[in-house]
Amino acid sequence: MSLRFVTRSVHAYLDYPVAIALMTLPFLMGLGQSNPLALWLSVVTGVAAFVLTVLTDHHLGIWRVLPYKFHLAVDLIVGITFLFAPSVLGFSGLDAVFYWLNGAAVVLVISLSAPEQEVAA
Repeated sequence: MSLRFVTRSVHAYLDYPVAIALMTLPFLMGLGQSNPLALWLSVVTGVAAFVLTVLTDHHLGIWRVLPYKFHLAVDLIVGITFLFAPSVLGFSGLDAVFYWLNGAAVVLVISLSAPEQEVAA
């Protein structure tokens, strides 16, 4: 049994709630105490993630113009960025923990993503 069980369909169902959480949780949690960017980086990333999901070629995409592999690559970049943001931008306390946990979660989901099945022509 493969550990790579996050299918395109499962990933699609995660995308919208995660994007909304990235936009709302910083306000609910009071992020930005160590640096105002700790609040706004997540909000802007959430808006971008929502747009990316709307444009991704999966069953929950509305305008399916971006390949799913591109979506995964962007997610990986976001995860890595979130992991390094506290060090690079001087986040501390809850601000840093928020980014470390979210970055680790994104990288984990990408690493557990099932490979795309080749379609026979």
